[in-house]
Amino acid sequence: MNGFIAFMEKHFMPTAGKIAAQRHLVAIRDAFLVTMPLMILGSLAVLINNFPIDAFQKFMTSIFTEEVWKSFGGNIWNGTFGILSVLIAFLLAYNLSKSYGKDGVAAGVVSLASFYALGGATGTGTTGLFIALLVGIFSAEIFSRLSGSEKLIIKMPEGVPPAVARSFAALLPAMFTVMIFAFITTIFFAFGVKDIIASFYEAVQQPFMKLSNSFPSALLLAFITPFLWFFGLHGANMIEPLMQTINADAIAANLAAVNAGDAAPYIVNKPFFDSFVNLGGTGATLGLIIAIYLFGRRNKAYKMVTNLSAAPGLFNINEPMMFGIPIVLNPIMFVPFILTPMVLVTVAYIATATGLVPAAIVMPPWVTPPVIGGVLATSSIAGGVLAAVNLVISVLIYAPFVKIAEVQEIKREQAAEAAMKQAE
Repeated sequence: MNGFIAFMEKHFMPTAGKIAAQRHLVAIRDAFLVTMPLMILGSLAVLINNFPIDAFQKFMTSIFTEEVWKSFGGNIWNGTFGILSVLIAFLLAYNLSKSYGKDGVAAGVVSLASFYALGGATGTGTTGLFIALLVGIFSAEIFSRLSGSEKLIIKMPEGVPPAVARSFAALLPAMFTVMIFAFITTIFFAFGVKDIIASFYEAVQQPFMKLSNSFPSALLLAFITPFLWFFGLHGANMIEPLMQTINADAIAANLAAVNAGDAAPYIVNKPFFDSFVNLGGTGATLGLIIAIYLFGRRNKAYKMVTNLSAAPGLFNINEPMMFGIPIVLNPIMFVPFILTPMVLVTVAYIATATGLVPAAIVMPPWVTPPVIGGVLATSSIAGGVLAAVNLVISVLIYAPFVKIAEVQEIKREQAAEAAMKQAE
């Protein structure tokens, strides 16, 4: 491991460091960090509403109706994940404009207006996240450049309150920026695209709809979901129609075959991914959590996020890790986040195809903890063993990258301490 870490430090980290310091990526990272408390709260709400114990569900329903007691968690979700794209559109533009020395609040407001001018009302939650990222970046760039033009700045006389002066200074740049996005929406509308966000998701999902239950398709799904997530798109949501299409027929056929005394014909289905691949969520991030506890204890930032993410992660809710570490647009975590699911798919597929583990015939709730989910999905202890083996594999894959992040963080802290001593 030491040799690999030394190689990565020499050849990979310099490039990764430059990428990580890139202005736009820093703005995105800081925007997600601000939303982390809300994401943790939203994750806990999802966990409570979907807690995979029938006794708990029945107990709560016996006291209140299901609609009433689950509305509490639903309301929390509406105020957290339900407005994530709105928050990111504002915060990203705010951070990016501040980095240019411009009015961050005005840029955030303009970005928010531009997002809605582009049809953001239909995608305020996670479905509009990628569009919100694009709007935040481009609106901030446009607004910042227009704000730098003396011809577009309305200067107020002395004595006018600063807040009023700033508002008039941003008036024309704000108007032109929002009008640009409104015009883009009009162009799409003229070509028959009435909902840009919905159409975007349909365009991305469509190529996946004809995939079958084969190993190549499983490998592609294992790659594309974390790949989309890495760039801020909710990969799991985007391929959900495909997963449900594969899942419905596959589960029914598998169950019918087993009841008839035959072998289950389909290996790839949704519980296959939920139980053996997405251990802790997309990217098998429960393995990352364990790896940080074992190998990254000196990385204070990672450890703090991990402490907050461990409980949701046990129930396959990994948004706190995605936005807290963060994994999104984190060059250090790109390789293990993409590689781990592909390795786990391969191991699980071979184990099932060779008969070591039965194919999944039951679909447990997606929040069922790893190992337990493997047992329930296959109605076999072998399923739990396979899930446990895959969890260990995920820890081993993430471990060296956790060490790299720890070394980088220690160096950053030492540099900061040295700078403070010189300042003294």
